[in-house]
Amino acid sequence: MSGGLEGSAFWKSARADRFALIVDAEDFFRHAKSAMLQAKRSVYLIGWDFDARIELQPEGDALEGPNEIGPFVNWLSRTRPDVDVHILKWGLGLLHSLGRGETPAFLLYFGLRSRINLRLDRAHPPGGAHHMKLLIVDDQVAFCGGIDMTMGRWDTRGHEENRAGRCSPRGAPLPPWHDVTSCISGPLARVLGDLARDRWRRATGEAPEPDSVQSDPWPEGLVPQMKDIDVAVARTLPEYDGYEEVREIEAATLHVLRSARDVLYIESQYLASRRIVDVLEERLAEEGGPEIVVLNPETADGWLESKAMDSARVRMMRRLKDADVHDRFRIYYPVNGAGTPIYVHSKVMFADDRYMKVGSANLNNRSMGFDTECDLVVDAGEDEDVRAQIVAMRNDLLAEHLDCTADRVAEAIDAAGGRLVGAIEALNSAQGRRLVPLKPHDLSPEEEMLAESDLADPLRTVTLGEAVGSLFRRV
Repeated sequence: MSGGLEGSAFWKSARADRFALIVDAEDFFRHAKSAMLQAKRSVYLIGWDFDARIELQPEGDALEGPNEIGPFVNWLSRTRPDVDVHILKWGLGLLHSLGRGETPAFLLYFGLRSRINLRLDRAHPPGGAHHMKLLIVDDQVAFCGGIDMTMGRWDTRGHEENRAGRCSPRGAPLPPWHDVTSCISGPLARVLGDLARDRWRRATGEAPEPDSVQSDPWPEGLVPQMKDIDVAVARTLPEYDGYEEVREIEAATLHVLRSARDVLYIESQYLASRRIVDVLEERLAEEGGPEIVVLNPETADGWLESKAMDSARVRMMRRLKDADVHDRFRIYYPVNGAGTPIYVHSKVMFADDRYMKVGSANLNNRSMGFDTECDLVVDAGEDEDVRAQIVAMRNDLLAEHLDCTADRVAEAIDAAGGRLVGAIEALNSAQGRRLVPLKPHDLSPEEEMLAESDLADPLRTVTLGEAVGSLFRRV
């Protein structure tokens, strides 16, 4: 890997003929369907969750085949008998399926189709989760990021209030949702295919053969931002069943954070990793360190997560506010034009015009060492074209949140003397999509105990006694 990433910070590095950053699931679902329609030999769907009932194009079925992902995959296997479909879903995700009304009989429906192989991934320590999100087509095109094909993910980049397509399979309206993934082609797709097969082997004991087929299932209409670049693949894998722990994503993340000169722009579902915040504190204390802009959701999704992860975030925000002696730290949550909070599920990071990281890992403890994760890291090195594209992708994300164009973001940054915070404050308005400062709330005694415990967000495998004991730890 060219540049500053060392071998401990990634698994493999490979060439991507094309690289596209895809923002929000309206585009991802459409492009995923387009790629699968072009499959000649294999499709791997590897995810935290998978809901067979969701519609890939809920506001209009423009592509061939059924609109719901389950019937579409079945149709694909019938109409393309040479294509093998592998679906790997986190084992405890079955409980989510039951809770939202997706019956076991419907899941069994896939298992009865000869060319659809649906399995549940339980190959992780107690309390851990299979969290990486991969879609591989023919080992020629791969998607890697934060978006699962499940309920509640579909949304447009406008995140409009009461959007018709943003609803549950039963028609209930769902809140706005922001997410990011990537699509790549070339040798890197084969590397991600190898990772998908390795995960399949660990979960099932079976070892699918890699594909050897000439195809180009690049999604129709998807314009890549970068071509012919080296991309590093970083993983998190917990110690389990004789396999050693892998903490490449943590090493890569720390390297990116330490490398920034002027600005770090981060979107993450959580801000709870103690080791990550340690480095952010160090950067804020530096006399000439970078601005740090973080986007989070207003609150975590679900009662337990909000109690544990929001409490942990309050503790981390307090530390960062105290360290921010040079006024360079901001944390926001996005809202749509009606003022409704947009849930941030994306996991993406930019350091200046040098690094871009996208994948499944959050900035919490378990993503650094306890769950299975996969991230991609682009290091522009001295390539001016790649550097320009990294800045353009960052500005495009900000433009979505600030209800303007990427060009307008670039102009505002120039007008603010290169300061990202100044540009955000200048572009923020009381109307339209905007970013709202996230303020820490007072924690109850119970929340204080949860904030630094290992019950919901462990860094590694812990016993029940250790988890309970961590409730009384003082940090």
